Amino acid sequence: MDHATDQVLAESVAWHAGESLRRLQSWAIHHGVGSGKLKDDGDRTSQEFIAAVLGRLRPGDDILSEEGLDSRDRLSARRVWIIDPLDGTREFSEGRPDWAVHVALWEDGALAAGAVALPSAGRVIGACIKQVDFAPPENQKLRIAVSRSRAPEVAERVAGELNAELVPMGSAGFKTWAVVDGQVDAYLHAGGQYEWDSAAPVFAAQSAGLHASRIDGSALTYNEPVPYLPDLLICRVADSPLLLGAIKNATVNCTESTKTSAERTLP
Repeated sequence: MDHATDQVLAESVAWHAGESLRRLQSWAIHHGVGSGKLKDDGDRTSQEFIAAVLGRLRPGDDILSEEGLDSRDRLSARRVWIIDPLDGTREFSEGRPDWAVHVALWEDGALAAGAVALPSAGRVIGACIKQVDFAPPENQKLRIAVSRSRAPEVAERVAGELNAELVPMGSAGFKTWAVVDGQVDAYLHAGGQYEWDSAAPVFAAQSAGLHASRIDGSALTYNEPVPYLPDLLICRVADSPLLLGAIKNATVNCTESTKTSAERTLP
């Protein structure tokens, strides 16, 4: 691994971190460890492992991680690793399978490598995944993966307009894999995420030939001064016009509904 390419390194680091977390989760459940401690232990041990490996093998690179201290030095760096050591901490601490490890590399303005480890599925998705080319059976409802803890209102409105089914899941990486694997047709999120939530999943999705964008259709950009990146759409390219159109309609309706409610409260 010392001389591995960036992509091989991303996949290897994510995989080994994920396997360590899977063993920790199994041990903690067997020994009755509380969810709060398991969350903390998972975040800490995965962060320490990934930071140590990248520090040794890519010492000149910067790191932006959910669990690490941010530095403005990364804004002038050519290469920045964008890490979520444990995405889906809540699911991890509950003994659920829908959590992941995200490791991505931003280089010279674009994502250059990325991997999402899915220990419960025994999978890593990154650059070497088969392009998605299937279509759902005719008359089957569109299935849209959403957050199980905070499904956005826009998703509910989109589901209503398209007669789609919302499928709650944890972890952005897990939901992206569900699209890649054909378990769902799209992943829609709005209402709050950060760069580490989506960088590795977006790289994997685009490597699989999927559409990935903000919910207004604009490009996802990384290594920004404020790493807040609140919304995301991942789907088949052929479905993107339909979904973006429904999202636009839903967003307009949400805005008008909010405005009307506010007007009703005026003295």
